[in-house]
Amino acid sequence: MDYQTITYDVTDGMAVITLNRPDVMNALTAQMRAEITHSVLEAGKSARVVVLTGAGRAFCSGQDLGDNGSAATMDLERGLRDEYTPMIRAITDCRVPVIAAVNGAAAGAGANLALAADVVIAAESAFFMQAFSKIGLIPDAGGTYVLPRLVGTARAMGASLFAEKIDARTAERWGMIWEAAADDAFEDTWKARARHLAEGPTQAYRRIKQALQASTANELDTQLTLEAKLQGKCGKTRDFQEGVVAFLDKRPATFEGR
Repeated sequence: MDYQTITYDVTDGMAVITLNRPDVMNALTAQMRAEITHSVLEAGKSARVVVLTGAGRAFCSGQDLGDNGSAATMDLERGLRDEYTPMIRAITDCRVPVIAAVNGAAAGAGANLALAADVVIAAESAFFMQAFSKIGLIPDAGGTYVLPRLVGTARAMGASLFAEKIDARTAERWGMIWEAAADDAFEDTWKARARHLAEGPTQAYRRIKQALQASTANELDTQLTLEAKLQGKCGKTRDFQEGVVAFLDKRPATFEGR
């Protein structure tokens, strides 16, 4: 695909996908959603970590309300089903870890695009906002699923009803995101995190995602069975063998992702 609304770069196992419509705060169009979906799927085939970030002063301001005609003619259900759902599932189902490096405003579907990632690292000046009720809508792009699981029903309800900005430090304190970094250290922080994952045991990371995603729906016995199955698969990887040898040799492991 010839990307027009994002940039895509893979270096040393790290795929960086940058939303690149800074003049409109990286608002999401149908084309951008297709390009994000395609690039994440491509990165999952070859990279060992994926980073989503934004160009300019915003991560993503949500849906571009001028993309699909007037409010009276928008088919929101179709757009969510055919465009947003594949994008969110590409991220959640990605075979390698996905980091959202939130450089600025993440509002509406942009907030939930970020929260779909496995790890969210935000600049201290960034904020998250479930802006939907301001225009008479409900949170979408997975927001009603992921938000209460991250912060609890009370905070998810307040964030959705009042549509107030949640600054990065508050999001960190609530457990909505993994880390808020000082603005001047933000880029170095997410790059260091991404390098760590790119050099890590990729097969184990994939199965960590699988196990944790399944845990919310499983009973204990089912989860214990799944853990045993996935751990058995990890135990057959070259990275596990390397990890054990490195531990016994008292040296850092050199993982190949296999």
